[in-house]
Amino acid sequence: MSGIDWFLALTPALLVIWVAWRVHSYSRSVAGFLAGGRVAGRYMVAVAGGEAAMGLVSCVALFEKYYQSGFAIAFWQKLSMPLGLLMTLTGFIIYRYRQTRAMTLAQFFEVRYSRRFRIFAGGLAFVSGTINYALFPAVGTRFFMTYCRLPEHFALWGFSLPTFPLLMGLLLAMALSVTLFGGQLTIIVSDFVQGIFCYYGYALVIVAIFWVFSFREFHDAMLARPTGSSFINPFDTSNLTEFNLLFVLIGLFSSVYNRMSWQGSQAFHSSAVSAHEQKMGGVLGVWRSGYAALMIMLLAIAAYTYMNHPDFADRAEAVRMELKEQIHFDDAKTTATIQNQMMVPAAIRDFLPVGIVGIFCAIMIFQMVSTDSSYMHSWGSILVQDVLLPLRKGKPWSPQTQVLLLRLAISGVALFAFLFALYYQQTTYILMFFALTGAVYLGGAGAVIIGGLYWRRGTAAGAWAAMLVGASLAVVGFLCTQYWHSAIYPWLNLNSPATLDSMSMALARLDAAVPFASWEFGDAKFPLSGQEILMITMVASVIAYVSISLLTCRAPFDLDRMLHRGVYARKDDPSLPATTETEKRRSLWEKILGVNEEYSRGDRVLAWSVFVWMMANFGVFIVVIAWNVLVTRWSSEEWFLLWKYYTVGLTIAVGSITTIWFTVGGAADFRKMFERLRLQQANTSDDGRVIGHSNADDVSGK
Repeated sequence: MSGIDWFLALTPALLVIWVAWRVHSYSRSVAGFLAGGRVAGRYMVAVAGGEAAMGLVSCVALFEKYYQSGFAIAFWQKLSMPLGLLMTLTGFIIYRYRQTRAMTLAQFFEVRYSRRFRIFAGGLAFVSGTINYALFPAVGTRFFMTYCRLPEHFALWGFSLPTFPLLMGLLLAMALSVTLFGGQLTIIVSDFVQGIFCYYGYALVIVAIFWVFSFREFHDAMLARPTGSSFINPFDTSNLTEFNLLFVLIGLFSSVYNRMSWQGSQAFHSSAVSAHEQKMGGVLGVWRSGYAALMIMLLAIAAYTYMNHPDFADRAEAVRMELKEQIHFDDAKTTATIQNQMMVPAAIRDFLPVGIVGIFCAIMIFQMVSTDSSYMHSWGSILVQDVLLPLRKGKPWSPQTQVLLLRLAISGVALFAFLFALYYQQTTYILMFFALTGAVYLGGAGAVIIGGLYWRRGTAAGAWAAMLVGASLAVVGFLCTQYWHSAIYPWLNLNSPATLDSMSMALARLDAAVPFASWEFGDAKFPLSGQEILMITMVASVIAYVSISLLTCRAPFDLDRMLHRGVYARKDDPSLPATTETEKRRSLWEKILGVNEEYSRGDRVLAWSVFVWMMANFGVFIVVIAWNVLVTRWSSEEWFLLWKYYTVGLTIAVGSITTIWFTVGGAADFRKMFERLRLQQANTSDDGRVIGHSNADDVSGK
């Protein structure tokens, strides 16, 4: 990179570290360290939460996905619009969870089920999440080495030192410092600052892409794909085996089932000043993500064009040769996986102009720091709050001791990730690794959370059954995926070839019966993807939870006490409890939109804007599908025009408006947050303990 690129990349990163340091003095309690003091407004939640969710590793994972499937599979993801709309406007899961005042999900598990289940679920979440996170530093470090053209070794004082571990340690140290300064409070403030910067960075990168490439070049590259593997036509994807329509459909089910289950950024779910603000932050999130998603898709398609269009053939060959020289491991499959993974970053670095190279590098630094800090905080907090704290059976630590333990646990997560990243050899797509490692916890978590918040007859026995079934199936699936080629297939082929034949025939029949999926059976890899294994664990866990709960329920659980409703309402909660009369006066549309007595006129306008926007987009989707199914199939040329004018053009227009909107709204929220922090009194009982199925600060009366 040029000198100006290095300046543009590093200066914003140093500014964020300085902001985190200045803010840390406001974190005066355990609740401040764990949940940011619960003082964030909707824009802070929306911007900072979005920045934490869209990390560098997610960008690289989506690069892999779009480089393989383009717009064709992304088009089917519009099926999620009605589901996403309904969950967002009603505050599904998030609203009730915020009402519990729990600071971690497993704290809610103790309130709803039992202390032993909290410890088990917390431990399972910690193990699953820490292993899942441990891939992040490796991907991020490899990205920067590829993008910045850093050598594998460098000379210092006559010694040849490896770049990978030293750079990874530096990047982890940046994220760790933000986290240790003040926990969730410094995380949410620094993520907000990074998020606002990134909005404008996304816009500049998109402008640069269209400065370098024309739509004609995109057209030629995207339409040159072979039949069955179209980049642009969603009805021509029958040969895609990993990122196909089945992948999308499983994702739709998981988006509902695992709503808020994954705890990588769990502190954001309890950081808002009230349940209503938490819900409205989610509503704003609908408008937040357009620019980021478009930038990622355009970069992947631009990279594919760069690597496959005749106009760039010479440069593309140079990029391929450079990757072969830079990336090599002992295992050939790992080498191929990482070379393919770094294809998009290497191409991006080659075609972006000077200045934009540095801005995009800054965006990626921000996204790595924001996600790493949130994940370190989450998994370290879960170890302390949901494994160690419950073992004390209600006996508190001093606030200073508890915060010290949290900092030590967070540092331990960073150390484990560093060591794991050094030695683990990745052999599958990032999204599939996430699905596999996440399934250990996610398989049963959805049933336990939804049942616990909405079903009075859910029991601790049902929760245990769901988590054990989900975890067991996920571990088996992970082992099959990891060792199929090297151990399982060779052993079956030697000792039981009839079993392999039976499996092959069964999979062939299933492949013929499911038109939107494609399975391949052989020794190269396990025939089921991580996403498909996740689906199996989710379905089995639901069956286990419902059946065991019905068999063991003796009396309905008191949800009103857990949710602080009615006679259990807290005086210090700014939420307005609904009454029978106000519920009766709500119209059908208000109920659909989730509008209640807490909604101001502006809130109603926001809810309606989201509803109209989402339904209009879904309406276009339905019309396009109906036309192609009932009238005539569009050509690839017509699908390209839809992508060009509707997906790209409309998103750019909306993103330009929302960038200014969120900057103004976020600045006002930023000021209000610090006004609340200055007035807030520390509550030593608000430390995550549960006493008799109630939070400790509820029992203390504070």
